[in-house]
Amino acid sequence: MATAREQSSRAEARVRSADGTEIAFEQSGHGPAVVLVASALADRSDTAKLAALLARHFTVINYDRRGRGASGDAAAYAPDREIEDIAALVEHVGGSASLFGSSSGAVLALRAAAAGVGVERLALYEPPFVVAEGDDGPPTDLAQRITALLAEGRPGDAVKYFMTEVQGMPGIAVFFMKLMPKIWANLTGLAGTLPYDIAIMGDTQQGKPLDAEEWKGVAVPARVLTGGKSPAAFRRAALAVTEILPQADHRTLPGLNHGAVVMAPKKVAPEIIEFLKG
Repeated sequence: MATAREQSSRAEARVRSADGTEIAFEQSGHGPAVVLVASALADRSDTAKLAALLARHFTVINYDRRGRGASGDAAAYAPDREIEDIAALVEHVGGSASLFGSSSGAVLALRAAAAGVGVERLALYEPPFVVAEGDDGPPTDLAQRITALLAEGRPGDAVKYFMTEVQGMPGIAVFFMKLMPKIWANLTGLAGTLPYDIAIMGDTQQGKPLDAEEWKGVAVPARVLTGGKSPAAFRRAALAVTEILPQADHRTLPGLNHGAVVMAPKKVAPEIIEFLKG
């Protein structure tokens, strides 16, 4: 059982982003700071177990991205607003921190570093770039389809469409998820932020090489992790990242897939710890 002091160290706090939006987070541990950047359809509850493992070595900021969990939101969205959210969290811990991001959260972390946020190191799990012509990317009208479903008040259908058409999840798997009310309610509650992740990915999923100019601001050490059971496209994307960044390497974690950060944090954490300690 956690002590009162440990529970207090994980108490929810807030920072105010540049546009006035309040961003909720939990801070735990001691040492160099690392901010955890969640993927699509995820909030800080999804990275809570990973945060606990990392807190043995670092000061961990586990936050709700805007529009999720206890964080606020604004009427107009742009990826720059989420970069400003990260900047506010980094400022909270003294002006510099490492970032760990998973999936589209990894791309957001990259964008924050490219924008000049005080990032020391970047640990990334499977940024979902699509860099080879033969690799399957999302539908070209993804943003329009998701936006239309949300506008029609159909968040469940938006989640299903994203999971099946973007994440490649079998329809039967989505059906069984619907039978778990708490999990499905959380996912549909996050559906409104799907356009945010689509915007963060931009045009990086069209089967074309990454534009080195877009990422030239990322000059810090970076490690890109992929799961050994994930589709080969993730490995190709990881290698593409290492080719355009000046201080990047790639590691494959045997037996893991795209959901490893949530499902197998004990296998992901050691790689992050080893890298962030330098």
